[in-house]
Amino acid sequence: MLVIDRFEGDWVIVEANRIIFKLPRELLPPEAMEGDVIRLNVRVDPVATARLKNKTDSLARKLFKD
Repeated sequence: MLVIDRFEGDWVIVEANRIIFKLPRELLPPEAMEGDVIRLNVRVDPVATARLKNKTDSLARKLFKD
């Protein structure tokens, strides 16, 4: 369970199983308040990952020409 502990500027301080961490405030809906329980849904975007890998590979080839 993730619970909003407090807000600090652009950050949300969240507690999960006695572990405290920060999230960017922009990830939460505007109505989120201290004490609210939140859920996160994290997914890997294979299309965006492939694009980023191709871009990185292309830049590396340009930088490290023989």
